[in-house]
Amino acid sequence: MSADQPAGSKLVSVDFEIFGYVQGLYYTEREGLRLGLVGWVKNTYGGTVVGQVQGPADMVEEMKVWLSKEGSPSSRITRASFTNQRTIDKLELSGFKTRF
Repeated sequence: MSADQPAGSKLVSVDFEIFGYVQGLYYTEREGLRLGLVGWVKNTYGGTVVGQVQGPADMVEEMKVWLSKEGSPSSRITRASFTNQRTIDKLELSGFKTRF
């Protein structure tokens, strides 16, 4: 643990892909920021949404639930895939951005 990181709040990174009728990247960005996470999100040509989130493990878990169950108001999520989850020593990204 680093000096600026409270005990018990390990940092994690996870990649995600969301399937279904997925719209409104702005909402994903907003939810990530609300939870104090960093990351990115973008639409794919295949109609899914992909991205990465990083931050305290408990907040990342909360974001995973939001991504898989709630999403934006107009989304109809059929499946969420989370891969490459790993512990990180420090955040590798800054802010939460939509990529194009």
